Amino acid sequence: MVKELVIVRPDDWHLHLRDEDLLPITVNESAKSFARAIIMPNLVPPITKLVDAKSYKHRIMKALKPNLSFIPLMTLYMTEETDPREVEKGFMNGLISAVKLYPAGATTNSQSGVKNFEKIKPVLEIMAEIGCPLCIHGEVTDSNIDIFDREKVFINTVLEKIRTDNPTLKVIIEHITTKDAVDYVIAGKNNLAATITTHHLAINRNDLLAGGIKPHFYCLPVVKREDHRLALVEAAVSGSPKFFLGTDSAPHLDHDKESSCGCAGCFTATNTLEILAHIFEERSALNKLELFTSINGAEFYEKNINTDKIKLIKKDKPVSFPKKLSTPLGKITIFKPNFETKWQVLA
Repeated sequence: MVKELVIVRPDDWHLHLRDEDLLPITVNESAKSFARAIIMPNLVPPITKLVDAKSYKHRIMKALKPNLSFIPLMTLYMTEETDPREVEKGFMNGLISAVKLYPAGATTNSQSGVKNFEKIKPVLEIMAEIGCPLCIHGEVTDSNIDIFDREKVFINTVLEKIRTDNPTLKVIIEHITTKDAVDYVIAGKNNLAATITTHHLAINRNDLLAGGIKPHFYCLPVVKREDHRLALVEAAVSGSPKFFLGTDSAPHLDHDKESSCGCAGCFTATNTLEILAHIFEERSALNKLELFTSINGAEFYEKNINTDKIKLIKKDKPVSFPKKLSTPLGKITIFKPNFETKWQVLA
């Protein structure tokens, strides 16, 4: 029985840090385990210009504690007015590592996203030419489409056309939630990949809804049936270079989650690696954890593999984690799945 695991320090290929009073809390919580992260640009206002990305990166680094090392990989928020030259300049000089596409209204702070996909063709063409990855929130927003079907419909009606029109474009379908998405990514060429979150690997829609609504399990895309969760797990533990970790760790204050219209998002930065170790061990796949957390994403983004290591140890009894994270604005609940884990990152 494995009691100790040493892996290359992981990266998080989808992370929300927020800003201002929350930033010193969130960035240091992620930096405890992760070397780098793709930083989501859906602030208010969103990060749509290079000057905004540069300023946000400066604020992130200023909030980082001196004893921690962390590299924020910045992104631009795509709108229908995004300038292809701005994207080209930012990617070629290394200021941004990707562009994020939100369908307008799909999730938190996505109101400035894209409604007319024809208008972003020039940007996508430049991105394909220079090798800039496109990160996609893959859901349609049509109110006539059931919320549990929106990922599948987006793939069939929007994403397939984007990829057909731009066959060399590097695309990451973020936080996939369905077997349909898994199958689509597997069938695609090497320039198509997907991130999978900790919470979508750990819970299904029964966990969210059965016996009462659990607001701290509510996220977008919403969790699906158990057969979809199992398909995500099999993709994650497969070792396939097409799948890698993007936590989508998203801090919301408790009073915003526990309300009549609760915010979508799970805060998993604190205990992601422990949860993943438990899930991978259940599938006798601890030897694939490093690929999922530390190798596949870096290779897809064409980044160097981290050189430092991180150690996880397995305790004899379940490990306890803090239930809440204190911030100047209030408490944030740390995600806790409906199982115990004996794994712990060695500080």
